[in-house]
Amino acid sequence: MKSERPLKRSIVKLAATVFFGKTWAHAQNWLPGLELRIPATALDEGAIRYKGERVAALHHADLLRKAAHETIHIVGSGPSIAGVDFSRVEPGEAVLLNGAINLIGTRIGAPLAVAIEDERFVWRHLPLMREKIGAGTICLLSVGVIRAICETDRGWLADKRVILIDDVRKPYRVRRRSDEDLKRLDFAVLADDGAGFSRDPSPGVFQGGSVAVSALQFAAFCRPHIIGLFGIDISNAGEPRFYERAGDIAGSGIAGAAGRIVAHFALARRVCAEDNIEILNFSPVSALIGAGFPYDPRFAAAKAATA
Repeated sequence: MKSERPLKRSIVKLAATVFFGKTWAHAQNWLPGLELRIPATALDEGAIRYKGERVAALHHADLLRKAAHETIHIVGSGPSIAGVDFSRVEPGEAVLLNGAINLIGTRIGAPLAVAIEDERFVWRHLPLMREKIGAGTICLLSVGVIRAICETDRGWLADKRVILIDDVRKPYRVRRRSDEDLKRLDFAVLADDGAGFSRDPSPGVFQGGSVAVSALQFAAFCRPHIIGLFGIDISNAGEPRFYERAGDIAGSGIAGAAGRIVAHFALARRVCAEDNIEILNFSPVSALIGAGFPYDPRFAAAKAATA
């Protein structure tokens, strides 16, 4: 497995931990040079600045809600994607996670949005992002991802519609929050097992070991009738993603975080049920099956369906 974080970023990450301690170690996500003006309401427009230069606008999560349909599909890059028939996924329905952007223009039309949370994806796949993510695309990006893009090609962000994925536990320019701090937030739902869910992703989401966890909170905020899950396999994280080849596999922390990911999804299901949002799983090998997300075969490709 390959780790794609450059040495200089590993040094910054270590230095932030040593000099700032646990409560401010996440400052490495915006240092050096990234400044964000986060929109407080749907009427505000924020800004991304890097080393004193304005790079792009920063939008409120309501932009996503206005663009969303009654069905939102969250599409991961698990190996099970190879057996999916996307012909019935309408343009503007899919939120594509990380390497699922490979599907744009081939198996999926224009997506609702793309979501990238781990800066290592940028270091490894920025050329793919340039190729697949067109002007005007809604991009859900974490602080670290925005900074990594600015370090390498800040001009690329100028024509994208960027919405911040902020970590509610470790927010941008705010000290790390304790569980007691989180319990005082009226939009936060916490479970006894440590899982969390944000009813409003604008001030932050609970990151849970996979960008799929964050994307689910954004999707639920849009209040669709159905949220479909494609390629959220979790169980086979050591295998090549649908777009990778054996021997050229990027590192993944999903296997080690599987229990945490599933716990966040289980909490999300309970919260979504209160809002009459149904979550459907379209992966036959997903670890979510054992947590109450049965496999729904309606999008199985012909060969997969008869195998």
